[in-house]
Amino acid sequence: MTDDRLPSEHLSPLAALVDEVLAGVGYEVAAATDAIDDAVPGYGGLFDPATDSAELRRALERLLDSGLARPSVPEPTGDSFVLYVDGSSRGNPGPAGAGAVIVDAAGDELARLGRPVGSRTGNNTAEYVALQLGLAELLTRYEPRTLEVRIDSMTVIRDVWGGEEPTESGVDTYSEAVAAALSSVPDHRYTHLTDSDPNPADALATVGADIAAFGPG
Repeated sequence: MTDDRLPSEHLSPLAALVDEVLAGVGYEVAAATDAIDDAVPGYGGLFDPATDSAELRRALERLLDSGLARPSVPEPTGDSFVLYVDGSSRGNPGPAGAGAVIVDAAGDELARLGRPVGSRTGNNTAEYVALQLGLAELLTRYEPRTLEVRIDSMTVIRDVWGGEEPTESGVDTYSEAVAAALSSVPDHRYTHLTDSDPNPADALATVGADIAAFGPG
């Protein structure tokens, strides 16, 4: 895997700039939010209503011009991992985001990832992107031998682990990337999360959808 930005659906120029900042810090939501909040003058920030689009755009451009560094990578306990993933679409289709949380064998969170997916994107596409996001960063940072993916989307499960053809239009790029990533993991399986099961990736997908809802900028 590389540090190249992951593909996205249509985003406004402002949301695309935020996605560039996220890519620069390995899609670590907290690191990106802190950097943006520090770059916005005064007391505003990424989600502060007092921050207007022009002000935010200038802050994002300054950040990108200055260069961004990925946070240090925590040491895992062994080569077994759990990956939580979730996608969120407000309106289905609508502003959509993807979230992923990487956990080691001891249950320690190693990464909390999120990004906007698109401004008019369906939930199933967001779920595929969430899985791609988590796998891409997992393989960039570590060398997993065993992986359990915890996911609530039966559509993605049937495609990735059930061998069915994707039913969602336009997700071939994501589906193929997921298959290629999983082929690098010797032992992988999924756990289907029900609505009542906790999923720490959910809040990160919501943040991604909030970013995807940003106006033109």
